[in-house]
Amino acid sequence: MFRQILVPVDLDEPSSWSKAIPAARALADAFDARLTVMTVITDRDATSEAAWSAINYGALVDKTTTHLANLADRELGKDKAAVRVGSGSIYGAILDAAADIEADLIVMASHRPAMRDFLIGANASRVARHARCSVMIVRE
Repeated sequence: MFRQILVPVDLDEPSSWSKAIPAARALADAFDARLTVMTVITDRDATSEAAWSAINYGALVDKTTTHLANLADRELGKDKAAVRVGSGSIYGAILDAAADIEADLIVMASHRPAMRDFLIGANASRVARHARCSVMIVRE
């Protein structure tokens, strides 16, 4: 049923992967699907670097990719998932990545600490509304 599963995470928010990665791994194992773990460097994060330049942005992407690869290896096992770093708006980068890798499923957490029992987060909501594939929102 699923061939390619995308798991977007926020590297600064463990709740974004603590439930989503195990859920995605179980689905990938069940369907023999490939996993891609991704994160997004927002425009705000990119421009907040002290002396923004193409070189500093490249270093930020490299650092983020290394951090993401370490997380994927720790949570899934060495080289069990592809990693991808997107840029721009969070939901836009997730939708672009899903289209790019031809994802059948996006597995993501919804975390909005003050309202988590009532609403899914803004990015999860936008992804769920606009994705061309199935979306699983994993709750705490």
